[in-house]
Amino acid sequence: MLTNKKIILGVCGGIAAYKAIELLRLLTKAGADVHVIMTRAAQEFVTPLTFQTLSSNPVHTELFNLIAEREIGHISLADQADLFMIVPATANVIGKIAAGIADDMLTTTVMATKAPVLFAPAMNVNMFTNRIYQENEQKLRQLGYLFVDPIRGSLACGWQGEGKLASPESIFEGACAALTAKDLPGRTILITAGPTREEIDPVRYISNHSSGKMGYALARAACRRGANVLLISGPTALTEPDGVRVVNVTSASEMHHEVMAHVGECDVIIKAAAVADYRPLVRNATKIKKKSDSVTIELAKNPDILAELGKIHHRPFLVGFAAETDALAANAEKKLREKNLDMIVANDVSLADAGFNVDTNRALLLFRDGSSSDCGLMSKEQLAGAILDHVAARLKIH
Repeated sequence: MLTNKKIILGVCGGIAAYKAIELLRLLTKAGADVHVIMTRAAQEFVTPLTFQTLSSNPVHTELFNLIAEREIGHISLADQADLFMIVPATANVIGKIAAGIADDMLTTTVMATKAPVLFAPAMNVNMFTNRIYQENEQKLRQLGYLFVDPIRGSLACGWQGEGKLASPESIFEGACAALTAKDLPGRTILITAGPTREEIDPVRYISNHSSGKMGYALARAACRRGANVLLISGPTALTEPDGVRVVNVTSASEMHHEVMAHVGECDVIIKAAAVADYRPLVRNATKIKKKSDSVTIELAKNPDILAELGKIHHRPFLVGFAAETDALAANAEKKLREKNLDMIVANDVSLADAGFNVDTNRALLLFRDGSSSDCGLMSKEQLAGAILDHVAARLKIH
């Protein structure tokens, strides 16, 4: 996602400056080349050596440095940047940039860059709600500057309220979104993810090994590309993606209800969830006691959500998934045809690197027009991008 992207990370003076260290780790792990600029106040909280060690690049602290400025360093940095981030962004630096003041290395470089600029504000709640600050932020937003909003919580000053720096993970997501082409703007995409649980009694249930990772990767990727995303998720241990509307469900019948309730508002539906085909015919109100060597549980068929969607006249662009253990292409092609899909993503879940509960996948993409695309081993994030590339291309045709 961020491989070979040059990112300038500006760090301002605030107690939240230490969180910029974790953000730097996330950025470099994703392949970004990060150059850090620290204000004089920021150095009171974290040392430049910390950022230099983790970024493997010199840290810029002074505008008038004879060595760094031999190439007019602030202009050189500004020209090369793909993205400029300021984390944490204080009321002071936001006010200066809004007023066009460039009196140190950070503000001068911001003034000189043509790259997108992303602020992650952090400050006392009274400062954050101050009318002057709010007008400064609004001015910058209107000029096209980007923001990752602070959250509510306990602040270092002892106050409670807005002004707490967003999590490094949320700010990282903001960086990814800022660097992603918006080829799905205004599109509403419904994505299902995770397993379902079909209760036998208050203690036991029938389920499967789906982790939800593929569906959540699709939701993040679609949101980054400008889509309005509704994620209908079965039970998972995953963090809800930023900027995505999430509806949590448990059973197949609940997922069926939510999908059908929202189908009318969608341009695309991607059914990545591993929905149970069957449920217990009777759900016992009390725990079934162990009395004999065997027990028989009668099962009833769950609604086939994908097939029902395929029958809708003027339906959204419909993408299904086929988790197979044999005859991958044949089984996927049959499902594509029988359920009237536009596209199907087939993967062999018997493979150790492409099944449930792993971060990688191998997929065969089949399309209504008979074409196909064989995706080799890649991360689920990369596969999500590949799937959405095809979706976006076909939406333009239609």
